[in-house]
Amino acid sequence: MNLKSRFQSKIDSVRIDHTAPHLDVAIGDKLISWFPSVPREYVVVCIGTDRSTGDALGPLVGSFLTEMKPRHLSIFGTLEHPVHATNLHEYIKEINHVHKNPFIIAVDACLGKTHSVGKIIATEGPLQPGAALNKPLPAVGDVHLTGVVNVSGFMEYSVLQNTRLAIVVEMAKKIAGLLESIDYRLIHHRKAPAVVVPQIKSSTL
Repeated sequence: MNLKSRFQSKIDSVRIDHTAPHLDVAIGDKLISWFPSVPREYVVVCIGTDRSTGDALGPLVGSFLTEMKPRHLSIFGTLEHPVHATNLHEYIKEINHVHKNPFIIAVDACLGKTHSVGKIIATEGPLQPGAALNKPLPAVGDVHLTGVVNVSGFMEYSVLQNTRLAIVVEMAKKIAGLLESIDYRLIHHRKAPAVVVPQIKSSTL
């Protein structure tokens, strides 16, 4: 669980409501613009736990995306095998051992202002998980996606426990679909590493 600061930094980011049409295009294009120009191994790290409704966003994304069977994205963090505060260090070691110089996309839930609930945020740079609960955890990712699942400011742990599952599931489906669309835009003669395929926009007569 990540806590968005009330004071926005100058780090490049984009935020869109999860119900907005063309979400995968708007956020996908932004994410792709941050991808490396040389082939890399792409890893998605979905952080959270199924023991808390609000914090289940990450594991849900991991499970949904796994079912989609992406060709170029390796996934860590599912409902069955979650990546959370107590095992994050071990997973980071495993990822760096299995994947050579991976480009990591981190996914996590976050709390924010009332008007931000339901928004999906893509940000360049690493994610700082555990910030909402004051847990000292290592930063993760070259880029990250967060979903604002509820309101911050008071008793964050209780807020996470009482977050509606419906909005978490819907946001998780949208994020998984977004990542699947990015996987389609990656191509290489082997499964990994991969490079981005330029999108050709069709012209109308």
